Amino acid sequence: MDHAERLAPFRTEAAAFEKAVRRAFDLGEPVPAVPSCPGWTVADLVRHLGGVHRYLAHVLRERLTAPPDPAGLTLPEVPDDPDGLTDWFAQGARELAELFHEQGPDTTVWTWSVEQTTGFWLRMQLIELAVHRWDAESATGTAGRLAPDVAADAVTQTIEVMAPARRGWQQAPPGTGERYRFRRTDGPESWTVVFSGDQVLLEPGATDPADVEASGTASDLALFLWRRLPPTALQVTGDAALLPHWFTLVPPV
Repeated sequence: MDHAERLAPFRTEAAAFEKAVRRAFDLGEPVPAVPSCPGWTVADLVRHLGGVHRYLAHVLRERLTAPPDPAGLTLPEVPDDPDGLTDWFAQGARELAELFHEQGPDTTVWTWSVEQTTGFWLRMQLIELAVHRWDAESATGTAGRLAPDVAADAVTQTIEVMAPARRGWQQAPPGTGERYRFRRTDGPESWTVVFSGDQVLLEPGATDPADVEASGTASDLALFLWRRLPPTALQVTGDAALLPHWFTLVPPV
């Protein structure tokens, strides 16, 4: 997927998240908990995602090349009532989408990654929005799949970008040659990943045996890597104990 191809799904996922949140709030008090985000209610999820969108809108609007000082960052007051909170989220998502559209993929801005572009942020935020839409839907027992193209992109991004970053942030143990393969059942892709010392090596198209192979739809694979689905949701061959070990090698943040 390229920048232009990600814009429409971003808007679609924002609308789906808003719909899921309104459905959850319609259940009344207490506000439903989010099973996949322990300790959070749907309101907490909305505040988190809406805050992230406004933070990034500030980065893009000002074209910052260094992270803003939180002490000097003033965000609009977050409404307390469900309708106001949901509208607040929707407005922030629309504004961020417009900034992505106006600036294109190659505007230089600060990110936490090596890639310092607006394109990085759209890719990252589409994936995060899709996963949190799933979270919001799960609060009412109506979680749907991630769109196949978005989910496949999420698997690649998680392996290439998130895994090395998380290992550095959390001082993960060195890899000892653990070899994973994730195979998509609703498309042709497979991802072979080797942990060697501090490196996370993606081997496209590899066919050599892996220590463990996990198969599922692109959505299932992405949700597993984002710790939303357990290993039992996948078809596993080889050393099944290595699947939970993934989150030792790639610690969650």
